[in-house]
Amino acid sequence: MTHPEPAHRQLSGLAALDNGRSILLVTGPPAAGKSTVTRLLAEKLSRSALLAGDVVARLVVRGYVWPLGEPADEAARQVALCNRNLCDLARNIAAAGITPVIDWIVPDREQFDVFTSALGGLGLRPVVLAPDPAVCVERNLQRDERERFDVDDHAGLLARMGAAFGDDVLWVDSTHLSAEATVEVIVEAPGIDGGA
Repeated sequence: MTHPEPAHRQLSGLAALDNGRSILLVTGPPAAGKSTVTRLLAEKLSRSALLAGDVVARLVVRGYVWPLGEPADEAARQVALCNRNLCDLARNIAAAGITPVIDWIVPDREQFDVFTSALGGLGLRPVVLAPDPAVCVERNLQRDERERFDVDDHAGLLARMGAAFGDDVLWVDSTHLSAEATVEVIVEAPGIDGGA
């Protein structure tokens, strides 16, 4: 069980995130650096769990359809299932005093609202990694072919995220930042409680 902090004591930095006080949702386009940043962020906290959306989605073995796959209605159904599962896992983990760090592409307001509705009252901290789209394309091409996420409109996805999320998330332009520096920006940023 988490212990609320006294009202007069405002925590900052790592202390504000640690021990289940927050739920971090790190999103962005493919190859924005989410996996590396979330791993480093989880390792920096004393009590954390990394919830990789790709891993949770692939719990479906037989009949798995990737998010942009066909048939589209089945892909959408499985994305919705993954979103609900990530929220349930995050809620359970946070209740145990462990900070969930979620790594998942949340492309629109409808999906974002699933997270804010389920987790907003629990200290949801949404973050969008938004490097220059050309950087995402280059990073994606450097990946092993089996790990590439073939999306040819990183700029369009970022624009849709911008229109959908606005100031409800922390935007981090990580174009010229190392993964470690990106983590520091996230840790030191004032809290944005999505939907709280």
